Amino acid sequence: MRVYKIILIVAVLNIGCGKKSVDITIPPPAKAELLLPASNSACTAGIAVSDAESTVTFNWAVAEHADSYELYIKNLLTGTLSKHLSTANQANVTLLKGTPYSWYVISTSAKVPETAQSDTWKFYNSGPGVLSYAPFPAVIKAPIYNQVISTATVELSWTGSSVENNITGYDIYLSSNSSSLALQKSDVKDLFLANIAVNPNTVYYWKVITKDAHGNKSDSGIYQFVTK
Repeated sequence: MRVYKIILIVAVLNIGCGKKSVDITIPPPAKAELLLPASNSACTAGIAVSDAESTVTFNWAVAEHADSYELYIKNLLTGTLSKHLSTANQANVTLLKGTPYSWYVISTSAKVPETAQSDTWKFYNSGPGVLSYAPFPAVIKAPIYNQVISTATVELSWTGSSVENNITGYDIYLSSNSSSLALQKSDVKDLFLANIAVNPNTVYYWKVITKDAHGNKSDSGIYQFVTK
């Protein structure tokens, strides 16, 4: 009986000292805070590489738990989007002069599949002899591309910005024919146009022309929505 008690005590001790499983949570990367080129600015710090191009340095704050970054740059005139990889919180990219761009950064980590996207900023890559900058193309808010509208009227909305803060108004074009958009209303001061009557079962196309005090203009590009 004494031997049995000793064996039982040893067995209990072995169970109590056994290894316990520990769940380790690896946090996802945080959103990067953009630094330069500054939002809605004219970038004049680029290093010229030719008459048409300059190298621009993009900077952002180190994002917590990130070990690499994806920098995305969009030419706002052509819509071309380029991707640049970096393990540091900066990247040098050669861009066209006198051209508006937008950019954002995605934080990534080799330890987890989750990512985090920064805000999107716009800037002009300055060029020689530029006296004024056209407004940035308007960003369409609603309806989003191919959104289905089930009401008899629609409200169009967008955002606008410029380096010189001198936007004077917006011209709104709308049509069911993508090749011949008609002027719906000119010199709109708000960032929306409401109560536009639409027909059912129709694809509509629309765009926003942004104008400034110097007579410069920019085109949002054509968006579309569907009624039912």
